[in-house]
Amino acid sequence: MGAPQARQGRGDASADPEPRGGTDHGSSPQRAQGSSGRTLGDQSPEAGTQSATRISAPSGGGDAEQPAKPKPSGPTGPGNRMALRNWRISTRLVSLLTLPVVAATTLGALRIEGSLNNIEQLDQMKLLTKMTQQATQLASALQEERDKSAGPLAGKGNDKDDRVVSTREDTNRAITAFREATHQIDPGDQSLAGVQSTLVNIDRQLGKINEVRDTAYDNSEYYSLTVQNYNELINSLLLLSQDMAQATSNRAMINNTRALATFSSAKEYASIQRALISAALADPKGADFSANDRRFARTAVDKENEALGRFKQIRQGNSEDLLDPLDSRPDIKAATMYADRAVRDPEGLKAEKRTDLDWYDQDSIKIEEMGKIEQTLLSEMQQKARELRDSAQQDAILNGALILLVLGVSLVGAFVVARSMVRSLRRLQDTAQEVSQKRLPELVKQLSESDPQDVDTSVESVGVHSRDEIGKVAAAFDDVHREAVRLAAEQALLRGNVNAMFTNLSRRSQGLIQRQLSLISELESREADPDQLSSLFKLDHLATRMRRNGENLLVLAGEEPGRRWTRPVPLVDVLRAAASEVEQYERIELSSVPATEVAGRVVNDLVHLLAELLENATSFSSPQTKVKVTGHALPDGRVLVEIHDTGIGLSPEDLAAINERLASPPTVDVSVSRRMGLFVVGRLSLRHGIRIQLRPSDSGGTTALVMLPVDVAQGGRKPAPQAAGGKSGQGAPAVGGGQGNGSAGLLGSAPSRRQVPGSGP
Repeated sequence: MGAPQARQGRGDASADPEPRGGTDHGSSPQRAQGSSGRTLGDQSPEAGTQSATRISAPSGGGDAEQPAKPKPSGPTGPGNRMALRNWRISTRLVSLLTLPVVAATTLGALRIEGSLNNIEQLDQMKLLTKMTQQATQLASALQEERDKSAGPLAGKGNDKDDRVVSTREDTNRAITAFREATHQIDPGDQSLAGVQSTLVNIDRQLGKINEVRDTAYDNSEYYSLTVQNYNELINSLLLLSQDMAQATSNRAMINNTRALATFSSAKEYASIQRALISAALADPKGADFSANDRRFARTAVDKENEALGRFKQIRQGNSEDLLDPLDSRPDIKAATMYADRAVRDPEGLKAEKRTDLDWYDQDSIKIEEMGKIEQTLLSEMQQKARELRDSAQQDAILNGALILLVLGVSLVGAFVVARSMVRSLRRLQDTAQEVSQKRLPELVKQLSESDPQDVDTSVESVGVHSRDEIGKVAAAFDDVHREAVRLAAEQALLRGNVNAMFTNLSRRSQGLIQRQLSLISELESREADPDQLSSLFKLDHLATRMRRNGENLLVLAGEEPGRRWTRPVPLVDVLRAAASEVEQYERIELSSVPATEVAGRVVNDLVHLLAELLENATSFSSPQTKVKVTGHALPDGRVLVEIHDTGIGLSPEDLAAINERLASPPTVDVSVSRRMGLFVVGRLSLRHGIRIQLRPSDSGGTTALVMLPVDVAQGGRKPAPQAAGGKSGQGAPAVGGGQGNGSAGLLGSAPSRRQVPGSGP
């Protein structure tokens, strides 16, 4: 059976330190349990040390002491029931919010809202005043174009005349300026719906200005048609001043806008007279009106007088002084009299020898004076709008200051009320954070690292002793804190007792198994029958596996091995010793193991770790397949050991869960007994900074990657050069043989199962 050959490399069990190892079959199926995956580089040696420290718990017995109540640093009692700090939270909140809310609602709604609305209206009025000024200028430009071009177009039909071209250019510039001013109106403002409707009408008529110009004064029997076309556009512009009344509720502003609109209408009627008389005087057939034009001109004279009368009634005040130049200047009076006689007397135009240019110049004095009056009205309206806005702004500031004063007084009172709550809440919050982030974790750490009876488990009170809800919450928090400390002490004591039991049982079992192995070794040395020797070897192997399971208890208890190697051991010997811990050791095949040595302090734990992985690999793969173990020396001095099996493999979720469990072993509990192999491997890897990861194998099955750090793989020395391909470490028989050789690369029939060979032969 090959057993005698396997016995040839064995040393005395009592002379050399014994390797750790073992995973029973009951725990092997749990290798797929875990949480989430992690790569080999995710866990550092320092993190492993911290995790091991977290899981370990001290041993010991005894009951946790009851926490002694310390002297409070704050008030010693709740005080008077009527004290402010003893009010109910609902009462405080109502008293805190009532006065500011009532003050803000009452004064804010009645004063600030009214002032802001007034300011908004006056801002709109200011915008409309500016737009009205642009409209008035455009109306004056259209009047100038209509009146000044009447003579050249009615007389010679010369639309290239300088008077015609220059006035049309001025009008075009005025149209552009007016359109730019109208863009500032918000289309969605419902309060300016009338203004927007007027603007739409004006824009439509401005689009037809070229048609009006093309047919201007081309019908000598109906000059009033051209005048009327211009008049429709001018009247639309003048309506803007009336629509301005929609933007304000101030009576003075409404009166000013009506006065402006009325006087602008009078000025338009005077301009109509100037245009019709100029066209009649320039007529090539002779200076005379057609019946339609005379009637239209006479109507314009009557409406001008009527508009001036209405203006005096609307404006009142100094309207007489404002209109005095129109009544007192002789040249203006002469022009007015000539116009009245010309439209009423059929021979009025022929009574005096005049040209259209003479008449235009004479009547323009009146139109210009009326334009000055119009600008005066505009200026007065703008000044009134500014005064009203300034007044509204001052009212808003005054109201705001009054409200701020009331709110200030309210906030001061609210601050006094809230301060009593905030101080208690802040103290409770700070204490709770300190307990959760500092006190309790430090206490749990002390309980896990030392005897719970030696740790002060007294709880310091929050220090809030009021009778309101905050005081009750603080008292409840103190109770919770005390209970948490008591439970932590009991848990630490329980963990210590369990660890002590694990350690005691494991030490006793180790002693008995060691004696059993010594006896079996003695029987093997005296036995000559190959069949009996083979049975003794099997019995020896079972005892070795029993010892490894017992050592798992020491790992669960967080105990270190009792003995350590003092000298480095070749990696190939460590791998062979780990294989000897496995039931199906004959299926394990070593190849390409680098000639490196493992630090002596890690040998026992590394043998134990590799044995657990090899046990899983052989248990979850077909008995007819090989489990291949290879090693790779990396340039940075680390060594990567790969364990390949050809089993059914694991799902990505299972691999991720196992890798997470290997990187971060959980706290010892009942579930560890069902996943002892994974837990032991994780504990041992974290203890020495060894990184382990499971990955799917290219040929099917699973590959376990074991990364040995430099301080472990090089035995404390500088990295050694990797051995030549096809050669194993020292003392390895037939390691690294090709796949075609059925026996090459195998460990032999019965490798050493009880100790790791030293560096010697």
